[in-house]
Amino acid sequence: MTGTPTTGTTADDTTLRILSTGDVAGIEISLTDVVSVVEQAYRTLAEGRSDNPRKLTVKPEDGHSVAYAMLGRDGERGVVAVKTSYKYGLHEDRDKQHYYTTLTLYDDTTGLPVAMLDCGRVGALRTPAVSALLARELAAPGSRSALVIGTGTQGRLALPFLLTTMPQLERLRVFGTHPDGIRAVREQLHTHFPDRELEVVTDLRAAAEDSDIVLATAGPNTPARVDADWLKPAALSVLVGYGIAPSTLHRADRVIATSAAQMKVTGTDMADADGELRAVDAEFPEVLAGRAAGRTDPGQRIFAYNSGLVVTDIALGHRFAQLALAQGLGTEVPLWR
Repeated sequence: MTGTPTTGTTADDTTLRILSTGDVAGIEISLTDVVSVVEQAYRTLAEGRSDNPRKLTVKPEDGHSVAYAMLGRDGERGVVAVKTSYKYGLHEDRDKQHYYTTLTLYDDTTGLPVAMLDCGRVGALRTPAVSALLARELAAPGSRSALVIGTGTQGRLALPFLLTTMPQLERLRVFGTHPDGIRAVREQLHTHFPDRELEVVTDLRAAAEDSDIVLATAGPNTPARVDADWLKPAALSVLVGYGIAPSTLHRADRVIATSAAQMKVTGTDMADADGELRAVDAEFPEVLAGRAAGRTDPGQRIFAYNSGLVVTDIALGHRFAQLALAQGLGTEVPLWR
């Protein structure tokens, strides 16, 4: 391993440090730190110091795969990055799918490459952190219960992150169809909050009717489909993947999206019978910055769309890269020689 500095830059402009899945997995970072990094990325974007163009998407007609490309710049860290994401086998069970995602970071102060890393763990942490921030800002006053739909990558850390931003939550529920996934949700909750208990529900409607926050993280093959009629009058529903019906969007009193432009690209499955999406009332970075209202009335039923912004991947990915470089992790590849 060469003497790469720990400031986040590689040694020169001919090599690129590659951080594998194993390298990234071995880096310790707290849930609080993740939330802090993600929140800062949103605030910097709201201040106009970062750039987050709409993602590009390609998908075949039969829908067996989907690929995204996202370019962005973090003005706080002075980092430019490109993220790619490719998933194959969307109609298959989770264990038969193939998923690859990478993040390539460049230091926009020195002009040197920082690293290329597997972005799987970054996304697995970033997305539930965003959902937790949405819940903190948009849930009705006095909210005490949360229901997570789905036990995949996003569902497994959803409750620990929710408790990080909303420790007052008392009833924690999960609905899932995969025993291994349910077991993983329970394990993650007890790892981070060993004194909290998980309630596994089978009656989805009854659970939704009695939950202040409904977080849909399931995959496209889920049988779950929470309708607007099932929600409490002041409930917050957050869509990450699948598990709630389009009516939750179209009949909401207020709609908040991390990005209205990205919602138009990735939220087409929530369109109404005419193929239209409900208009977004405010974007979340502006809400966090206090420049737009989130919940304007305690009794509002709010729909929040969490599509994920590349600036949050950049900020968290850069944090991982810094920690990895400080530990001498990764492999330097003479890519441009």
